[in-house]
Amino acid sequence: MSEQFSPQVALEVPIVFVDLETTGGSTSEHRITEIGVVEVGPAGVSRWSSLIDPQQPIPSFIQQLTGITNEMVRGAPTFDAVAPALLERLKGKLFVAHNASFDRGFLRSEFRRVGLAFDPDVLCTVRLSRALFPAEKRHGLDALVERHALVPSDRHRALADADLIWQFWQRLPTLVPLDALRAQIERTTRRYRLAGDITEDLLDTAPAGCGVYVFYGENDAPLYVGRSVRVRQRLRAHLSGERRSSKDMRLAQQIRRVEWRATGGELGAMLAEAQWIATLRPGQNRLPRVTKSDPADAPWPFGGPIVFEEREEAQRVFHVVDRWRYLGHAPSLGEAALLHGSALAGAFELATYRILQSHLARGLRVMPLNVSTDTPESSLAV
Repeated sequence: MSEQFSPQVALEVPIVFVDLETTGGSTSEHRITEIGVVEVGPAGVSRWSSLIDPQQPIPSFIQQLTGITNEMVRGAPTFDAVAPALLERLKGKLFVAHNASFDRGFLRSEFRRVGLAFDPDVLCTVRLSRALFPAEKRHGLDALVERHALVPSDRHRALADADLIWQFWQRLPTLVPLDALRAQIERTTRRYRLAGDITEDLLDTAPAGCGVYVFYGENDAPLYVGRSVRVRQRLRAHLSGERRSSKDMRLAQQIRRVEWRATGGELGAMLAEAQWIATLRPGQNRLPRVTKSDPADAPWPFGGPIVFEEREEAQRVFHVVDRWRYLGHAPSLGEAALLHGSALAGAFELATYRILQSHLARGLRVMPLNVSTDTPESSLAV
């Protein structure tokens, strides 16, 4: 099989075909024992591999499977010794592996332990094979070897398996029309290299539940405000999901920074989103239309600030509104009272008026918020 780089199949970046051998399947408990890389680009094809001292025993069944013994890795470099050069080899290239989440997950964890970030774009050849050959039931590496007449030099050794993935890649243009192949590669590639300073590690800190978020572009210009019942998942869909819409893709190219706020419930997310849109006026959001029937101001039907409760799983949050202005939420009524006390007076919020009027008409339970600092919280229970 030719070793020539195939520009028809190539994407806009060089490619690395990667395989690992490990002491087990858990990134937190187990470690890498061998790394194999086939690097493919306009300059040609190069190969690199190394045994790695996992600094823990290799289970006997894995020794039997891979042929890598404790004696073989004794004296081999540890991961931290090869990490800088390995990262330089992988950086900026499409990361292709069979069952890629396994290989990426182990490498990401190992790089993180030595203080390095690793978030490449990833293409899984298991997923690609399933997408290209849906009539086939088996898509493991042994099945690909048999189906596509690949030539293994070994099995369950890192460089040999990485080379099989490279062979599979070379076969594809002879099996699938080129336009369909390129389109499927693009759909299957998962984008982990995110916008601006946004990384996977940063997204891991986003709220798992309800909240709002705002994307900023060049010069910190607000681009888009959104809300979700699963903020972290929604952000990934915008920035690195496999099924991004064309709108998401255009937006992602402009994003440089993201902010978010947990809201503890869907109604709170609606109120916070509307407030951010009105305040920031982001370019990608439609501003609410003002009709002749909308008031420029409206009388406040309560004697003072009100509070209502939302629950998200086992957590309670208390939202505060005063004179049709949303003041935010707090985890307790006492803190909600402080929230009101620290709020700045503001203008009538038409969106807050609309949202609350709708929910009050559907039976939203609200209570006056006692803002006295000496009132015991137990007397304020909803």
